[in-house]
Amino acid sequence: MAQLENIEAIERRLWGSADNLRANSNYASNEYFMPVMGLIFLRHAYSRYLAIKPEIEASLPSRGGKTRPLTKEDFSSKSAIYLRPEAQFDYLVNLSDADDRAQAIINAMDMIEEDYETLDGVLPKSEYQELDNEVLGNLFRTFNDPALKSATGDIFGRIYEYFLTQFADQKAHDGGEFFTPVSLVQTLVNVIEPDHGDVIDPACGSGGMFVQSAHFIEHLHKSPQDVATFYGAEKNPTTIRLAKMNLAVHGLEGKISKAISYYEDPHEMLGSADFVMANPPFNVDDVDAEKIKNDPRLPFGLPGVNNKKKVSNGNYLWISYFYSYLSDKGRAGFVMSSQASSAGSGEAEVRRKLVETGHVDAMMSIRGDFFYTRSVPCELWFFDKAKPVERKDNVLMIDARNVFRKGHVKRTKCDFSPEQLAKLTSIVWLYRGENDRFVALIESYLQRTLDEAQAAKEPMDDFIASLDGVIDKLPAVDEETTKAFALLSVDIKSFENAIESESKAWGKASRDNAGLIKAAEKLEPIAETSRVLIKQIDQLLKFAEKQAKETHEKGLNKLIKELDIQRKAAVEQLKEVRYIFKQAHWLQEHFPDAELCDVEGLVKLVDIEEIEANDWSLTPGRYVGIAPEEEDDDFDFEEALTDMHIELNGLNEEATLLAAQIQRNFESLGI
Repeated sequence: MAQLENIEAIERRLWGSADNLRANSNYASNEYFMPVMGLIFLRHAYSRYLAIKPEIEASLPSRGGKTRPLTKEDFSSKSAIYLRPEAQFDYLVNLSDADDRAQAIINAMDMIEEDYETLDGVLPKSEYQELDNEVLGNLFRTFNDPALKSATGDIFGRIYEYFLTQFADQKAHDGGEFFTPVSLVQTLVNVIEPDHGDVIDPACGSGGMFVQSAHFIEHLHKSPQDVATFYGAEKNPTTIRLAKMNLAVHGLEGKISKAISYYEDPHEMLGSADFVMANPPFNVDDVDAEKIKNDPRLPFGLPGVNNKKKVSNGNYLWISYFYSYLSDKGRAGFVMSSQASSAGSGEAEVRRKLVETGHVDAMMSIRGDFFYTRSVPCELWFFDKAKPVERKDNVLMIDARNVFRKGHVKRTKCDFSPEQLAKLTSIVWLYRGENDRFVALIESYLQRTLDEAQAAKEPMDDFIASLDGVIDKLPAVDEETTKAFALLSVDIKSFENAIESESKAWGKASRDNAGLIKAAEKLEPIAETSRVLIKQIDQLLKFAEKQAKETHEKGLNKLIKELDIQRKAAVEQLKEVRYIFKQAHWLQEHFPDAELCDVEGLVKLVDIEEIEANDWSLTPGRYVGIAPEEEDDDFDFEEALTDMHIELNGLNEEATLLAAQIQRNFESLGI
């Protein structure tokens, strides 16, 4: 699933819009969430509509020169929703101040609900009647921003969480009821592979698990609506509306019920689910033990009851429920508090019984700072009731706490890059004996290494041409620059010759593991040369800048700026060459035989005897050991300083906004 781009900028605009709503309406701060979300729904639905429409129109049959009209079925098959002209965002944006925008929105929502029964009574409508016409016009323009037009991924979940964080009572989050980071959902999906049947999330929030499952099915060239049925439970009515909207905007339908899953099983899924996915509230301690003591979803019994007759910790209620929902061939993947895997007392007893079933498939530790609103670490649990006999007594332990990237979706938060996700998934492939998928992944990286190297030719040529322009403008060029320029030209030519030669060799290379190891050895010099070229290009820019400062030649500053633009393009492309090659190198270095093996600090296959000897703990770090320190050859000090500067600017901006908010609060209190 694609990552969200510029999400912080989008959120700031939404916050500003919400603040505008608050100041110009009769709504309290906790009441205008749905009106704003309704507009986001229309904007996102229209973006998907436009993205899919050309493909659908190209495939429509025609008779007598006439093409049949578009239908909602056309869009549902492409994971989008059909929008009548008056329900399209561009129509609403172009309304004038003389038009009744609130009524136009209500009409648009009515049309969508008429076309999609599952949305009947779900979309916000009457809420808009309280809003000033001019305010609505400003909101339309805000949400017509190009960044929102092109935003991808589970934007609903992110924006939903952002607004809850800003406006809802903090207690709404204390149980862990927050948006699940996309990286974690993708990891769950990649491991359990929900490609058919009944998929249930008993704590479904805004429906992100279903959306990512649908993306997985689409990548298999299947229609999610044809092969899977999504079941959800959620206690918050507003969140249910958001989940249904999120599904609808992706062309999906789901059976989502209002329920408190601790006490209710609204879909009666006991023993029948093909896949269970969830990110339930963590460490809840107020579940009434008397109400659930005979619940058939507790095959291992209650985990522990305190003197108030409350379950001491609800984590193992969820774990038991997830297990009980599975069919004989079902798989489960869920997020859980890191405390649960080694908890003692009654929880340890439940864990022992669970491990002894042989259905605990894998455990994965995740570092803190993945969650958008919290810094807590967590673990991903995986069950598989169809584990083959040879793996029945084993559990795959993966410690992924050292696998992350920072600042991609939010300045201080972590996620997985696509390549990091692939690394973790490939370990599971090896565990399951799917070695061919592992080898195919390495092959794809080696092919991409060559592709990225070939793609570097154009930006390097552009840099050389731009540098020629600077040199022609300089009154004189020092010897150091002349030599560096000549060396770069020679090295680029050698680089291109090597690419041509290795491309021919790659075409004849064996695609088995041994053949790919040999191919990687031949491609490594290309990856290393890309690093050398980066240093040379950076150095030449500095030489050019220095000499430009020493002369007052008119027009040089503009040429230097253009040269820097070309430098950045060339450097980024060359970095990609080495980065992609390193992915193949990492896989081959850690698993040279394309078979699962223990890797210190990362992965270990443990058996039940070892788990029993460790107090039935399922904490990966207890088994895999400590990862050796790895030297980062690609650490860029200058880039790190730039990142720190950007972070400082962001913190200063937040401080300014906070100071302004405090001042407004004082003024409202008459202070």
